[in-house]
Amino acid sequence: MAAAERRIDAEELRRVVRAVFERCGMAPEDAQLLADTLVDADLSGIHSHGVLRVPEYIEKLTTKGVNPRGKPTIVREYGACLVVDGGNSMGQIGMNFAMQQVIAKAESHGIAAAAVRGSNHSGAMAYYVRQALPHDMIGMATTNALPTMAPWGGAERLLGINPLGMAIPTGAEQPIVYDAAFSGSSHGKIRIYQQKGLTLPEGWALDSQGQPTTDPAIAIDGLLAPIGGFKGTGLALIMGILSSMLSGAAYGLELGNMDDGPEAGLDGHFVAAIKVAAFVDVNEFKERVDKAISELHHGKPAVGVSRIYAPGEIEAERRFEYGRNGIPLNSATLQDLANAATRLNVAANFIS
Repeated sequence: MAAAERRIDAEELRRVVRAVFERCGMAPEDAQLLADTLVDADLSGIHSHGVLRVPEYIEKLTTKGVNPRGKPTIVREYGACLVVDGGNSMGQIGMNFAMQQVIAKAESHGIAAAAVRGSNHSGAMAYYVRQALPHDMIGMATTNALPTMAPWGGAERLLGINPLGMAIPTGAEQPIVYDAAFSGSSHGKIRIYQQKGLTLPEGWALDSQGQPTTDPAIAIDGLLAPIGGFKGTGLALIMGILSSMLSGAAYGLELGNMDDGPEAGLDGHFVAAIKVAAFVDVNEFKERVDKAISELHHGKPAVGVSRIYAPGEIEAERRFEYGRNGIPLNSATLQDLANAATRLNVAANFIS
């Protein structure tokens, strides 16, 4: 039976999630950031990276070795290039720190990048790359992930889905914000489909023998399918190398596995910022990007399609609508969150 949905106010959701993470020992400002990233994902409709993750994150912070008071530091600097050690903090803390650092450096250098080690799961990439937009910069972020995909032609979990996030500033149009892994879906999304009692779309997952499946239960124990065949696995490999081997973070099987979970403090990320004005007049650039988006909007749609979207537009519309009317969350996610809040003595009557 599909799990019913309820609309939950975003600010109230942030309050509860922030309080939960403070109870796990995080400093208030870090708990706020972590809550912001999860609620931001839910506001965008990316529920696989939203408050669904709260029980998992509680375990990381209380029993799985992640340091709730971990602080990121710069351990290597070469011009506009940095290596950041996350201090075994939650990945959102280290990733946010690194993004702020590269934005500051790109102001004077034009381009800046940071490789991060000593980190953990960092959530959706869109949260970080959007930070570059107010500075008229292009933002980039990627991260490694536990192996859930097989290399092309294989049937063994050796590759992470290793997502890429990009944000590009615009003028009149919504900014381009791309955030996607190199798999047809993610384990988080498959869990959502399982909670709702839904069949998976074709092309999302494979069973343990490398054969296509639309059964969420089989998919969770199987493999995620790459996008674009061998192209998806190749790009996942490249993002994994960027995320780990420039900083000394763990790669692939060094991170752990889906059965036993990740080893704390071994994740890596990579972020970059590009100052548009270092290359071209900002207004000229934005006008050209606007024109490219307008061309998409006015392109001939396929049969049955009413509108063509640029990356990030659907999520922006959801943030507006969900911010006004509440975030739709299914009852399984809400019950897990309520249980977590009760266990940590946090008042959460609106989700009980």
